Amino acid sequence: MTIARACRVATTLLLVLGVAACAQRTGTAAPPPDADADPSPRAELPSDAAALVLRVEQTGGFTTPEGQAGLLPLISAYADGRVLLQGPVAAIYPGFAWPNLQVLDVGPDGVRALVERALAAGVADPDDLGTPPLADVPTTRFTVATVDATYVREAYGLTETIRMRDGGLTGEQLAARRELQQLVEELVGLASAERPEDVPGSWTPDAVAVIARPWTDREDGLTQQPLPWPGPTLSGDQLGWIPGNTCVVATGDQVPALMTAAARANVQTPWTTPDGNRWSVTFRPLLPDESSCADLLR
Repeated sequence: MTIARACRVATTLLLVLGVAACAQRTGTAAPPPDADADPSPRAELPSDAAALVLRVEQTGGFTTPEGQAGLLPLISAYADGRVLLQGPVAAIYPGFAWPNLQVLDVGPDGVRALVERALAAGVADPDDLGTPPLADVPTTRFTVATVDATYVREAYGLTETIRMRDGGLTGEQLAARRELQQLVEELVGLASAERPEDVPGSWTPDAVAVIARPWTDREDGLTQQPLPWPGPTLSGDQLGWIPGNTCVVATGDQVPALMTAAARANVQTPWTTPDGNRWSVTFRPLLPDESSCADLLR
């Protein structure tokens, strides 16, 4: 991204997110600024340019343990201006093997605007959001890190409770949930843009975690073409407490080799190793603040 484009995106974020935050809280259009009023305090970001300052992710819900471990956050923003987010996913079965992870460079001011928007939406609010009477739905976890503190707020069944009128939640809890859901929608919306030059680009990681388990035929009537495995040995260490799943990390030249091979595969492709075994794998690019398989179990 050029400097001019970065400034343009950052300016747009500052204006759009700032107005959205004000309108969300008041229910009306944002009033014109008062020249005599004190400016709103700005969030001070960590001095480490690579520091994570904002993340929204989903945990739990009705999924397999390896599926949960391989899930990418909805969005991760870093102090240097990088925003990593999930791009559009084709509605096909079986899905693509390689996740559509995208990067947008909004600059430090743009990231600061995102952090301030998240704080305005209540991420630092300690009030209880309640527990709706729902089963097997995910929890949305928000993380904001400034030089002053790191704030983490979780909302179980956030999307599912937005339209609930009865479910043991108070009016205040529902209102707080609506603000957080609005924040999620705005952040996820960064993956799309009206102008082609502002569309995020594909992101190439420095390392990839590979979650592997013995391949089994799902007996869905689909024939899966085996592919030779081009990466590190798959019989690695067990992934945390998840039985039957191992995890290894690919680095260096192994990363582009995996990306090239994954472009020909889907999530059900059997990968063959020289010993004749077949494996199912989940590709999980490691984000800038991650370095090992253990980071997938947070």
